[in-house]
Amino acid sequence: MDFVRKMRSRMETKRLPEDVDDGLETLEEYTQRWRSVRTIYFTMFLMALGFSIIITGIWPFLNKLDPDAGKEFMGLIVAANPLGQMIFSPIFGWWGNKLGTIRLPLLLSLALFTVASGMYSSLELRPPNVKYWMLASRFLIGVSSANIALCRSYLSAATRISERTHAVSMVSLAQVLGFIIGPTLQAAVTPLGAEGHVWLRGKMHFNMYTGSGWINVIMSMCNFLMFLPGVFEEHKIAAREVMVMQGGTSERDTWKGIKPSYLSAWTLIVAFFVLVFNFVLLETLGTSLTMDMFAWSNEQALWNMGIMMTTAAIVSLVTFVMIEPMCKLFAERYVLIWGGFSLMVLGRVLFLPWGPDPPKVALAFNASLNLSYEDPFYLGCPATQEWCAVIPAVTLTQFIIGFALTSVGYPIGVTLIQTIFSKVLGPRPQGVWMGWMTGSGCLSRVLGPVFVGSIYTRLGTYWTFGVTSFMMLVAMIALQCGNRLLIPPTFDKPAPVELQELSKLNGTQIEDNSPDESLISEKHTEPT
Repeated sequence: MDFVRKMRSRMETKRLPEDVDDGLETLEEYTQRWRSVRTIYFTMFLMALGFSIIITGIWPFLNKLDPDAGKEFMGLIVAANPLGQMIFSPIFGWWGNKLGTIRLPLLLSLALFTVASGMYSSLELRPPNVKYWMLASRFLIGVSSANIALCRSYLSAATRISERTHAVSMVSLAQVLGFIIGPTLQAAVTPLGAEGHVWLRGKMHFNMYTGSGWINVIMSMCNFLMFLPGVFEEHKIAAREVMVMQGGTSERDTWKGIKPSYLSAWTLIVAFFVLVFNFVLLETLGTSLTMDMFAWSNEQALWNMGIMMTTAAIVSLVTFVMIEPMCKLFAERYVLIWGGFSLMVLGRVLFLPWGPDPPKVALAFNASLNLSYEDPFYLGCPATQEWCAVIPAVTLTQFIIGFALTSVGYPIGVTLIQTIFSKVLGPRPQGVWMGWMTGSGCLSRVLGPVFVGSIYTRLGTYWTFGVTSFMMLVAMIALQCGNRLLIPPTFDKPAPVELQELSKLNGTQIEDNSPDESLISEKHTEPT
């Protein structure tokens, strides 16, 4: 215990950093503010994890529970999560603005997240129409994840302008790590196998499919405790900072007097949609694509994708650390366009098939042969996908390179879009706007799985990655052409009009009235 106390004492902030020691807050308020921001980091990580932790396992799990469900229904299940989030994100954002606090909405959403995750983990009980129960559980998890709009809104309100890029980088890192570590945790429970352990007289199944859901349950309960009164304290400083910079007397009047650029905001929302669509498409398609192209079994796909996701998490971590230094050398908008979107374009182009031959075509499953559906005869590209027999395969080398470029480009893009977006909107309450931003990302996660179920399964890899490459290229060109829209407004205090008028007087008159000028100068340089 003494060791823990000593370590905590060393880690505590002893005094305010010089760049924020301006009287706007005390040391205690500064410490509590950043403690609340770090709680937001964990919440964003958990909400992303709730979506991604089942992505690589959802197809084999659904296939086990209901072999007749098919990939198109799998696409609906994956899309149910972002659909619920898309519908309820603006509502949660509006609710937070109305209450003036995020505590109650977050507590209720985390309670729902816990219940829905428990529902998913109990699907091994095989209720009637089990695939619809899976669909409902994923939809409810999506509804609970709408609290991301509240988290982003609070982050904008609880950080200074100089802190914003760092804070958004860290929260984006938390979110991307949630997306990436989810499949890693799924790989970690893969050794449990499809049977696993059955506890509580058959009421709790802990195997390689349900283990991920139980991890969500435990982590969400911990997150719930973090937002209880006395643990989480809200501290908002953005509006106060701008008020002082402009010499105002009221935070509300200050942000009401600043009109954001709606064209800039909607440009960033559309760009966010395109970026997330491409990332989620790859994450959703990753497991089934590798099983089709490389004839991997369920366990091989879960394990290998888990390793790739873990490596991508390390690459993303390094990328997030580099974002702030890069933005000190180059304008944020140029880092976004040429560091984020350009790499995403290259990543999509690299997924266009290079292989010399089509992939191995799997035989249709025949129960009368008494073979497992993971027998080598049934591994490969399904014969029901007619393009498998004629379109060249995606090679493992190009898959790894394209995945690596995405692991660098996506973190840069998603961080700087959110950073610039929050700065463009200014110090106003951003709950509803962050709801629209979150909703655009959710819409991409709704359409991504549907895209897999329709374009990929019916038309193949050329159409899938050709369309997505074109989308990314058009978005990149549009951002470059309108890059001036991405310049955030400044909030400098306006120069007093009287002083400007005095400076126009001739030198003789000013010299003759120097005492009066001194008095006037003192009068107009006092804080208002």
